[in-house]
Amino acid sequence: MAICCECETDFDVDEFDVERGDRLSCSECGANLVVAFLSPLVLEPADDMDTLAEDDDDDDDDPAGRDDDEIDTDDWE
Repeated sequence: MAICCECETDFDVDEFDVERGDRLSCSECGANLVVAFLSPLVLEPADDMDTLAEDDDDDDDDPAGRDDDEIDTDDWE
């Protein structure tokens, strides 16, 4: 059993049928949810989890948004 974090509707979800990171949709309010924890089963808004994942992906990028082949090294001393 899980509870929608948006509208507090009870979900009949078997903990053995889902894995951490699985996406669900609330049948009552339509919220996009993601399984955050398995025992106890905890659902979080999927949008928050997507933002965190995108932030992690951006860590390797140049802060100016350039690719390595676009960096002008002629001005380096």
